[in-house]
Amino acid sequence: MGERRDGSLPRFNESICIVLVEPEHDGNIGAVARCMMNFGITDLRIVGRDGDWSEETRKRAKNAQEVLDGAKLVDTLEKGVSDCSIVIGTSGKREEGEKTSLRHFLLPDELPDRLSDVEGRVAVVFGPEGKGLLNEQLRMCDILVTIPTWEGYPILNLSHAVAIICYSWFINCQTGSPSGAEERLLEPALRERFREESMRLVRSIPTKEHKRKGIEETFIRVVMRGLPKNDEMHRLIGIISEAADSFEREGDNA
Repeated sequence: MGERRDGSLPRFNESICIVLVEPEHDGNIGAVARCMMNFGITDLRIVGRDGDWSEETRKRAKNAQEVLDGAKLVDTLEKGVSDCSIVIGTSGKREEGEKTSLRHFLLPDELPDRLSDVEGRVAVVFGPEGKGLLNEQLRMCDILVTIPTWEGYPILNLSHAVAIICYSWFINCQTGSPSGAEERLLEPALRERFREESMRLVRSIPTKEHKRKGIEETFIRVVMRGLPKNDEMHRLIGIISEAADSFEREGDNA
């Protein structure tokens, strides 16, 4: 019961990583490793923790010790996702009103059909227990996902949330390649260039200063929600760069 059997990991294992940002409880780290291995996912990245795993971490991981041993330890979220084409942020917070600009969510079952079986790597990012990802960390994510729960008590335990995401990925990727997933996701460097050029464009447009951050976030989020491929993004960046150059020249001549 519960032993680790021999067998090949799922093909999609190379396309997804789980990123934990400053997890607070040793037991949860081990439980996350076990959940990942249950669904054939082994790429774990942890922000803000060392790799001297406690007995509690090892015990909760059971037969997923290789996930802990292979975990990538980094000091910033940026480093944890630097090789990824798409970064997915998770949150159970569901504000209303003006705050919803940061919280346009997909559901777990929607992710594999749109993102799996591609060459680019997808990062799914989870915040610390209790407070979750901060707004500045959510802004670094291209897509947001939430797990449907009862509104009276919506926040899941960290390892439970990871298990649901991993299950959704596993169950929707075992029957072959999802339609529309034949092409490569964005190259990580191209994703970063798009974000930089978008920020430059928003900085240069004539608008009220307090509106710039909201415009930037909305523009990036809407474009990335469409999951553009490399060739599409090259064309978009060309347009964005020309527009930014034009606004900057106007500003210099004003």
